[in-house]
Amino acid sequence: MKLGFREGILYDDRRLDWDAAGPRPVRWSLWYPAADDAQECEIQERSWFRKAAVARDAPIRPSDRPYPLVLLSHGTGGSAAGLEWLARRLVDRGFAALGVDHHGNTGSEPYRAEGFACLWERAPDLSLMLDRCRDWLGHLAGRIDADRVFAVGFSAGAYSVMLLLGAVTQFSQFERSRLKPGGPRGPREFPDLADHIPSLLRTSDVFRESWFRMSQSYRDDRITAAVLCAPGRSVLSFGAESLTAVVAPALILVGDADKAAPAEECSCWLHERLTRSALKILGGGLGHYVFVPEGTGLGMAFAAELFTDPPGIERGAVHDEIAALSAALFHDGDGSAIGRTKKAPFPGL
Repeated sequence: MKLGFREGILYDDRRLDWDAAGPRPVRWSLWYPAADDAQECEIQERSWFRKAAVARDAPIRPSDRPYPLVLLSHGTGGSAAGLEWLARRLVDRGFAALGVDHHGNTGSEPYRAEGFACLWERAPDLSLMLDRCRDWLGHLAGRIDADRVFAVGFSAGAYSVMLLLGAVTQFSQFERSRLKPGGPRGPREFPDLADHIPSLLRTSDVFRESWFRMSQSYRDDRITAAVLCAPGRSVLSFGAESLTAVVAPALILVGDADKAAPAEECSCWLHERLTRSALKILGGGLGHYVFVPEGTGLGMAFAAELFTDPPGIERGAVHDEIAALSAALFHDGDGSAIGRTKKAPFPGL
């Protein structure tokens, strides 16, 4: 199937950017089935990631019914491009996929401590895309079904998706009272994050207002099922009562050798507290970054640790399995494959 691609930017007038200079920007990327006669071209930009050829702004492939939509939320410091590997595989399975770059917490712009500390601001980015679907659909209106919506998040993106499902944050893992002696003071991409929070609370109105929204509900009932890839420690901040109240089915996927977000500490913890979840631990010594794309020569030169897997592991094959499991859940529609309790079987698990 030909891979269509569009990109653009929206602005959220309800929230300021971190400089308080204007509305919050939400950059987006859309992958969709393109018409059979569309012309695909290789992406020319230099990238750490291997990417498939795309038919930019091509007409959509005719279909008897609109294509269901999958929202994508990248990991800490990443970008929508980091989930292109999943987007194109979902397109092959009859979906459209829409990813956003989360302002201040994305590699598509300079990192901001505010964006890394206030992870709850990521969830409204995704809701905005549904609120403003006419603004980005363009000539694809009527061909993509914004009423059949699913979500996939990786690492901090899994936290974002859980917010959309109804989880509510009780605290920040980087508050002084939550830091463990000798423990991390921030993620890999912003290791001194905790040290910035006190000064930001004193000097930034935008940050302070966001900080006070920490425990707000960001539930969006338009999201009917979700896949959570290697959820990070940020999920430990969710209130138990809010997790019990989550009704949408969720599939949790994690590598058995994930050191950044250990399966037992994060994924298993979350699974035990959700009513309708399934958990699959991917074996073979797989780490956290098996959920990022395969690397180019440039990527291997600058960050080989992101693209190196154990001997005998083909990352592309792992990605095929993840996409197949995701599509199975989404095609199921109401999550009956997971069932009303987590004890029910799920295909492939």
